Amino acid sequence: MKYIFLFITTFAFAQQTQFVDFKSVNGQLKLNAAEKSVSGIVDYQFEVLKPVDTIKIDAKNMEFTHVQIDNKDVIYINTGKELKIIGNFEKGQNHLTFEYLVKPKQALYFVAIENSEFQIWTQGQGRYTSNWFPSFDDVNEKVIFSLGITYNKDYQVVSNGILKEKKPQADLIHWQYQMENPMSSYLLMLAIGKYDKKEFKAKSKIPLEYYLENKDANRFEPTYRYSKRIFDFLEKEIGVKYPWEIYREIPVRDFLYAGMENTTTTLFATRYVVDSIGFTDRNYTNVDAHELAHHWFGDLITAESSTHHWLQEGFATYYAALAEREIYGDDFFYSKLYETAQQIKFASRTDTIPVLNAKASSLTFYEKGAWALFVLHESIGDKAFKKAIKSYLKKYAYQNVNTQNFFDEIKKVSDFDLVQFQKTWLESTTFDTPTANALLSKNKAIQVRLEVDKLKKTHLAEKEDFLRKTLESNVYETVKEAIVNQLETEKYEAKKELLQIALQTNNIQVRQAVAVSMSKIPENFRTSYETLLNDKSYQTQEIALYYLWKNFPDRRKEYLDKSKNWIGFNDFNLRTLWLSLALSTQNYSDNPEVLVSELIDFSSTKYEATTRQNALEKLIAFKIINDQVLSNLVGATTHHMWQFSKFGRDTIRLLLKNSDLRASFNRILPNLTPDEQFQLNRLLAEKS
Repeated sequence: MKYIFLFITTFAFAQQTQFVDFKSVNGQLKLNAAEKSVSGIVDYQFEVLKPVDTIKIDAKNMEFTHVQIDNKDVIYINTGKELKIIGNFEKGQNHLTFEYLVKPKQALYFVAIENSEFQIWTQGQGRYTSNWFPSFDDVNEKVIFSLGITYNKDYQVVSNGILKEKKPQADLIHWQYQMENPMSSYLLMLAIGKYDKKEFKAKSKIPLEYYLENKDANRFEPTYRYSKRIFDFLEKEIGVKYPWEIYREIPVRDFLYAGMENTTTTLFATRYVVDSIGFTDRNYTNVDAHELAHHWFGDLITAESSTHHWLQEGFATYYAALAEREIYGDDFFYSKLYETAQQIKFASRTDTIPVLNAKASSLTFYEKGAWALFVLHESIGDKAFKKAIKSYLKKYAYQNVNTQNFFDEIKKVSDFDLVQFQKTWLESTTFDTPTANALLSKNKAIQVRLEVDKLKKTHLAEKEDFLRKTLESNVYETVKEAIVNQLETEKYEAKKELLQIALQTNNIQVRQAVAVSMSKIPENFRTSYETLLNDKSYQTQEIALYYLWKNFPDRRKEYLDKSKNWIGFNDFNLRTLWLSLALSTQNYSDNPEVLVSELIDFSSTKYEATTRQNALEKLIAFKIINDQVLSNLVGATTHHMWQFSKFGRDTIRLLLKNSDLRASFNRILPNLTPDEQFQLNRLLAEKS
């Protein structure tokens, strides 16, 4: 029944776009962080194309007043999901105005920070802008947006387009933003926070603005290391000038995804705000390029339905790979394609949904979509591919597209067999390994990698000489990592010489592969393994510290002394690990209460969800549990990030099996917030 309903509503909306064309909107908004509410005055310009009796705007859980068309009151119905305006609408231009109030349940988030400060940000894709701004869930309705936002003068406020005006009003500032071209509603955004920004100009003179929280000023260079270079590269590679007036990038706390390509302003997760050491393991380069590529493939031209979602995600993934190729070289590019080919092949054993299907997985839309473009690009040649892309973007600018539209442009430049291509790459669930390997084998590193992989089941004595020579060669690092991974199940005495050679490569990623593969460390390998503690990689240090502490109890004090000032990434991965290990090491600390207090603090709302979960996992694993820990755990269940709230619920379910802890949860119940009480009561009521 649900599917029939969805079909009818989609069909009804498709009907509306034939009868009514919404052209532009001006919204003047006020946000109340204390109440988590948005109120506003909205002014839509629209044209009736054919006579119609009902006009709909998507609007979830909103209150409306002063609903007028051309300054006259109208009859309207608020369904809780839509604002329906009833009347006899004849062909012509019209002007709809209203006021609204909403406390968004999703799509706009108020993230509390210490000292009563907030970050406020939106996420329209997959969450729908209509939760916070009356708009259109259908991507085929494209509108020119203009948002004015009034907020506290101590904060930066950003929305789509050019900042037209910034006007002080007592202790507030009014920020007026204006788009010049139409876009789908899911790309509407706002972000509010305390930021510093740096301004640059692209080669094409497009203004570039890069934001960071004040506290992260010293992380600017590694975070945005390649951002301008990526922008200049993609403009040149795509062959069509960046289609908007400005480009901004802003990290936001507790973001739901890696990044989001809101038109003119990408929001991304703070995990990518890194220092020079953090850059090694966790940098923004790929996400940066992916979200920027979407400004052509997704924002400028938008897939008409989810069936054609690969036209956005496959393209953004492929162009991000091309940008990384420009920065890191061919070996990186081909190695990444090789890894994704392995992932797709493995997934295809159980994943039976192809690229051209609205229910395809992310791996299929993104990685297999990118692979399809790589094959097409290689098959028709660079010149023809670029010519088709340029024509495709210019022809359908600010419109909606489907796969056939793209293929029509390919046909103009090549007689490549698109029918067979579609069957193989877009409609089949299997992966065309022979074609993939033939293309990958153009790269020498991949030729060696394929040889290494063929030896997986060969006895170590038979392949040892080849593996040694490969580790000692200057072949690309991922091939050497593959060798270390292949050694994991071998007996230590047989592989120790190869592991020493791997460590001596002095390559951080190859050494990290050794760190991961050695959960049991023999005494005669200890001093070699200890060198990993000095690697400039927070990930390697975390792995090495934990395994050394676990394997050599007599040396725990030595390891803890060495690492006592480590912090790690901005989620404090090394500090929270150190605190857990210090508290679990007998007689190490003279004042364990101070360490407990610090670790519990990391699980509080002062920190982002990743830090809180990290701390809570360690507190529970090392059995450091008191009422504050339990309260912080219940707090997780009310968080907007589903991964963190699920972790909270699942962990509480496990703890409730212990009768003493069940009594503790009941004891803290009266001191919790109403939302927390609701979540905990539900869990207490479940049958164990």
